[in-house]
Amino acid sequence: MPYFLRKHLNGISTDEFFERFGLDAIRWFMAFKPDPAKGEYFDPGHVPGYLEARRVVSDNWRIETEAVPDPEYPTVRYRFVTPKKTLSMLLQSNDHTSWVTERLVKEKSDIEIIAEYATRPKCDVEAVNREAQAFGGRGLVRGMVNFFDVYGQSGCWQDAAVLYGIENLILATFDDPQWVHELLKVLLERKRVFVDSLQGARYDIIEHGGGDASSTVISPGLFDEFVAPYDAALTERAHAAGQRVVYHTCGGMMPLLERIADLGVDAMETFTPRGMGGDISLKEAKRRIGERVCMIGGFDQLHFFNNCTEEETRQEVRRCYEEAGAGGGFILSPSDHFFDAELKLLDAFADEARRCVY
Repeated sequence: MPYFLRKHLNGISTDEFFERFGLDAIRWFMAFKPDPAKGEYFDPGHVPGYLEARRVVSDNWRIETEAVPDPEYPTVRYRFVTPKKTLSMLLQSNDHTSWVTERLVKEKSDIEIIAEYATRPKCDVEAVNREAQAFGGRGLVRGMVNFFDVYGQSGCWQDAAVLYGIENLILATFDDPQWVHELLKVLLERKRVFVDSLQGARYDIIEHGGGDASSTVISPGLFDEFVAPYDAALTERAHAAGQRVVYHTCGGMMPLLERIADLGVDAMETFTPRGMGGDISLKEAKRRIGERVCMIGGFDQLHFFNNCTEEETRQEVRRCYEEAGAGGGFILSPSDHFFDAELKLLDAFADEARRCVY
């Protein structure tokens, strides 16, 4: 995370981080392309942040920002200005991350405003390919299914959870399931336009999903009805556009392993262990879905990047490899982000991983 690079490594770049530790590199890159024929253009006031593309707006979908005084956290109100109604959301942040404190969708009819006026950006394939060419063979070039402006996630359900709030969304699946499906269809259509435009983009893999579809948040039944139909459809379209897809589930996965694999994805992550709040058994996951998808993650970065010995870090690396690495199809990785780590333990992680061969 940018916080880690600033605090521990004097603000070096992500590329320099991978080189420093001898790790297989990832280049995250997103680029949108506005359609002038539809009145789209780049937001002149937007400076892309972490993992963002330049935002695409129009005269009917303008995004205004306002700093809001707060005694504890930097706070910004975002207004989405349309001809019929102005929607707004509130974000707060600290040195580590940002979070939503006021949801964009406050009334159920707000999704009609989004459906009518929100821009539907396409991928700038030429920009992606220039980035891939410059990166060469150093590692993976990784993109994402587009998420909602300002703050969102790649999966349809996960994007809806950001816009409406996960508690509200879960309750609505019981109180008004038809409305939830309408919201998901609106988000699906916006993402479909982007995914269909990925043809020819030289990504190695595209991220889909998000933590709000994990089994520590929703039941398998809700996954079957409100997640799978939409995310499977986007996965199929991504494949038609020549892309590989990894499904990101930071949280519980064990009750959903086969369900996620059934989406048709090429890889799954993050395989968060119990010590990190997940539920994963790498050995069982490898047995159940290891022949169907590539597995990414599994490493407990909370307990083995801090406050332990180098040997303990090496043992954790070896455990992950012994449980999931046989025959390949496994990429050892921390199970999601980390903000703090001891450099000597990162060195031990990378060195031991390089010894894990088959």
